[in-house]
Amino acid sequence: MNARIPDVEYRERIAKAAKMIAEKGLDALVVNSTESDYANVRYFSGLYTIWERTGVLISASGKAVMLVGPEGLAYTQDVSRIKEIYSLREYRESADPAYPELKTYSFKDAFGAVGLSDPKLKIGIASHLDTNMAIYLGLQQNFPEAELVVADDILIELRRRKSPNELACLKEVYRTCEIAIQYCLENIKPGMSECAIVGLAQKAILENGAEYEGMPHYIFSDRSSRHALSRPSPDRIVNKNSFLQLNISARVDGYSGAIGIPISLGKFTPRQKEMVQFGWDMHVWAKNQVKPGALSGRIAKDYYNLFTEKGHEENFLYGPLHGLGMIEVEAPWVEQTSTYLLETGFCYQIDTFAIDDSFGLRWEEGLHITEGGYEIFNKPLDGALVELGF
Repeated sequence: MNARIPDVEYRERIAKAAKMIAEKGLDALVVNSTESDYANVRYFSGLYTIWERTGVLISASGKAVMLVGPEGLAYTQDVSRIKEIYSLREYRESADPAYPELKTYSFKDAFGAVGLSDPKLKIGIASHLDTNMAIYLGLQQNFPEAELVVADDILIELRRRKSPNELACLKEVYRTCEIAIQYCLENIKPGMSECAIVGLAQKAILENGAEYEGMPHYIFSDRSSRHALSRPSPDRIVNKNSFLQLNISARVDGYSGAIGIPISLGKFTPRQKEMVQFGWDMHVWAKNQVKPGALSGRIAKDYYNLFTEKGHEENFLYGPLHGLGMIEVEAPWVEQTSTYLLETGFCYQIDTFAIDDSFGLRWEEGLHITEGGYEIFNKPLDGALVELGF
């Protein structure tokens, strides 16, 4: 597998961010990540956050340094594309150790390293949802006269249009997911737990070049397939009649995606077959709306209206598209309040979810927008009913 983001692209990202920081009248941007949402820091540094919090500080002049907790320093030194690194207590783990033996730096030290010492700075923060109280208070205490503002829009704008290297990573993600889906279909047996099926998926993605799952595999059976967000359970056992939401994800050099199909270990019931076909029809409809210049909110409104017109209003939860890239769900969403136009280079997951009284289903594929419409990252699904016949 050769899909990788080269060092030069990381430098280009920092330079583009610095230009936007200056244009917005900011002096600096503090970018923060957690292990569960590592993307913003990894976008600039290549570092996959673990355990502690991590950050990147970028000045309007284009200088950048890493901000990490004490335990992650050695790891960061080995992995980060940004080589100037500051260990701050504000980025420590949630057990809240004091580290009395260690010398750490302050935000003033880090800001000084990028040439900023004025107490009246205007500092952007992204992602504000991944910025905890310790980090926010640390900035306030070090710069009590500074203005702190939410600046998530900078990262959204930078990440929404994918480069050729990013597209190559995503194509590799979906190739790996295809292998894992097929491996699961060939090896699922009645009597297995949801977690045992996860083991099949993990084996396949890791043996075929993925660094890890892109999200917890959505392998949910019977009633748990209704879960839009959930985790597989070792206590839920599939049987020869089980309905299964089989949604396999993978991650390649920080880029994530998933393929999702509904399956039956036996035969679909008439209601299951009806809903699976309805979900597929909506999935195809949503894909057919994707093209440069399409209004995001209009797609979402028409999608919801189709659910209502076809008598499936109560089966609707969300949809039809969400952004795709370093996190399997990333901005921008396509929803009824969206006001932007789709553009070439944007990437989306066609995420078709329908929830019923005793089961739920997903059809999922990933794509990027081209001048002529779109290109699916995976081999396009055909909507065929997958019944294993046990």
